[in-house]
Amino acid sequence: MAQRYGGKYSPDPEDERPLPERGQFDGARVDPAGARSNVMFIPPIPLVFLSLNDGAIGMTMGLVAAGLLTAAALLLREGLRAEAAYKARRVARRPAFPRKIFASILTGLGVGLAAYRNEYLDAETASQVSLVAPLLFGLAGTALHSIAFGVDPLKDKGMEGVDTFQQSRVARAVGGAEVMLAEMSDAIARAGDRRIEARVERFQDTARDLFRTVEEDPRDLTGARKYLTVYLRGARDATVKFADIYSRTRDAQALAHYSELLDDLEQNFAARTRKMLLDDRSDLTVEIDVLRDRLQREGVRSE
Repeated sequence: MAQRYGGKYSPDPEDERPLPERGQFDGARVDPAGARSNVMFIPPIPLVFLSLNDGAIGMTMGLVAAGLLTAAALLLREGLRAEAAYKARRVARRPAFPRKIFASILTGLGVGLAAYRNEYLDAETASQVSLVAPLLFGLAGTALHSIAFGVDPLKDKGMEGVDTFQQSRVARAVGGAEVMLAEMSDAIARAGDRRIEARVERFQDTARDLFRTVEEDPRDLTGARKYLTVYLRGARDATVKFADIYSRTRDAQALAHYSELLDDLEQNFAARTRKMLLDDRSDLTVEIDVLRDRLQREGVRSE
């Protein structure tokens, strides 16, 4: 009876197994910048309209306060997204720019300036303007904003014993790969077909599984570099060409060929991720065996 030939240089049959289908909502995440952060864009709107008839100084202070509050809302939204990305990863650096902290400070400045504007308009002379109320309102605004939304992560996570140089290389490689995934999303949106957009998103989830594996073990970067550069660049270029053709012609054959390309890419990325995880497990097994041998030589034996 015929038997499958196997050896050191033979392909691993585990890498050839078909991938299980991802569910429609597999990898879906709620946008952390939801209604609670979007509501922070509302206060600047009435402040602008209320300042239009308050003279040059009153209008200027009102517009500046509204600008500070809007900038704080923008920083808060980006800070919440950065914090969600930090929490989703097992190995992550703290944000280089503490967006949420600066959002709280800008909110306090905006509230304080708006309060000072009211004090200025109500006072009969400039000497009667008090700074006590604006300062109290500004401090209260900063404190309440920090309590409501928290502060940015202030320390690295999972970086103990990690080579920072290698981790920086991984961060640059993954950052470039994420840019290409974003360009794929922008390109496929021109196709105007929600089904193929969902198919691209599924491939991107598989690619990000590879990214996270490399981030957790920077030693895998050498073996995964072509996936992060050559393969993703080819996928991006193919997506751009497909979107240009499909948006004009609705060519079913082009759609079928592009879907087959995504299937092949997804299989290859998933197989590489699986292989790296198996290699990591093999390294752990070797380290455990070596440690057991050393303990036995020292006379320590498990029951």
